[in-house]
Amino acid sequence: MKRIKIKDLLQLPPQRQPVLVQGWVRTFRNNQFISINDGSTILTIQAVVALNSIDESALKRITTGACISVKGELVPSPAKGQPVEIKVTSLDILGDCDAEVYPLQPKKHSLEFLREIAHLRARTNTFGAVMRVRHAMAFAVHQFFNERGFFYIHTPIITGSDAEGAGAMFKVTTLDINQPPRNEEGHVNFKEDFFGRETNLTVSGQLEVETYAMALSETYTFGPTFRAENSNTTRHLAEFWMIEPEMAFYDINDNMELAEAFLKYLCQYALNYCSDDLEFLNKRAQEEEMTKPQDQRNELSLIDRLKFVVQNNFERLTYTEAFEILRNSTPNKKKKFQYLIETWGADLQSEHERYLVEKHFKKPVILYNYPKEIKSFYMRQNEDGKTVAAMDVLFPGIGEIIGGSQREERYDQLLKRVEELKLPQKDLWWYLELRKFGSAPHSGFGLGFERLIQFVTGMTNIRDVIPFPRYPGNAEF
Repeated sequence: MKRIKIKDLLQLPPQRQPVLVQGWVRTFRNNQFISINDGSTILTIQAVVALNSIDESALKRITTGACISVKGELVPSPAKGQPVEIKVTSLDILGDCDAEVYPLQPKKHSLEFLREIAHLRARTNTFGAVMRVRHAMAFAVHQFFNERGFFYIHTPIITGSDAEGAGAMFKVTTLDINQPPRNEEGHVNFKEDFFGRETNLTVSGQLEVETYAMALSETYTFGPTFRAENSNTTRHLAEFWMIEPEMAFYDINDNMELAEAFLKYLCQYALNYCSDDLEFLNKRAQEEEMTKPQDQRNELSLIDRLKFVVQNNFERLTYTEAFEILRNSTPNKKKKFQYLIETWGADLQSEHERYLVEKHFKKPVILYNYPKEIKSFYMRQNEDGKTVAAMDVLFPGIGEIIGGSQREERYDQLLKRVEELKLPQKDLWWYLELRKFGSAPHSGFGLGFERLIQFVTGMTNIRDVIPFPRYPGNAEF
């Protein structure tokens, strides 16, 4: 007999047909009622054991966490909240679970505790739901771009360049770290390393995928990226995933239109295909909100935030317009912002971004034309000499979710910016050379995948939306 997933089983009409279910025991009550989950859905199915129909020794092995195989008949359930159940005819234990030491008992566990047992936390309702949503969003990302004729480019994880110019990168080497070879100046001689030069784990695939946009027109990369920042906040990971489209012949306005369409598509996909998990996560998020002070609570529920994105046209305004709104706002005048808005050119903080979205416009916001001094070297310089054609998309609850720009396609201007920032031209020669051979106007943006999953699931700590989080002091599992 072929196994049927619980997600599919719950959709079948109960006609006493024979079925086979395999999964993990969530609860076992009164030596008769087994709640089984197989991960295909957040829902469980109840298997009912007739009294004296199963050997006593086998019943004792049915504990929370045990993996079992059940054959039986699918029948209507008299219990509230479940349309069907299984009348057990035979049962096998596939994997015993020592109930005395099994850490996931049927009770509420803290997220901090679950991070310590990340190899087991996917068996909880919360993390099962988060990972199913994560899968759905990854699929939706590829589907969105495929429907629009984009090409998926696998950019390198090991790189010799730093796309952000930040310097906080993980080094990759095969040299003996205790006795590395040294050159005449006494520095580590990377010419003797595996690649013959100094290399790192990438912080972004943007620069590399730009090269393919200059041949295939519309491209994107979606892969792991790494930053060696010593940050222990709820918003940062050392290893995370980035979605980075790059498009030839797109100006900043085309870029903003794509970003808005992309985010609306993803939120609508979650609403359409993740309803059971979202209902659970919505309830969980509401319970968590009630533990916060009144002035720190989200005004919209998790599901309402997704609908908020789908149903509203994004407000677009320049950084300068946003600066004036914030400078003249009540929270700024009454000094309620942690970071006061006083001087043009200041980098906006999450509190400012959320004010614009949640209080002032009450819709998602796209800011563009930022001061060039607070943005990356590759962004196209505007004619005013002060700003660049950058854009940030701001969402309720989190602030910035997408950052992007029209890229600088003019060789002289890009070279000048590289020199101003004292970036290593020897590492960027190929990127600069793109501007010499058939350069074209082009744009792109980056969406941190975990930031997206936080928004869609309502999880407040980024460590809880990736299977095995990497952060300072932790590379377990």
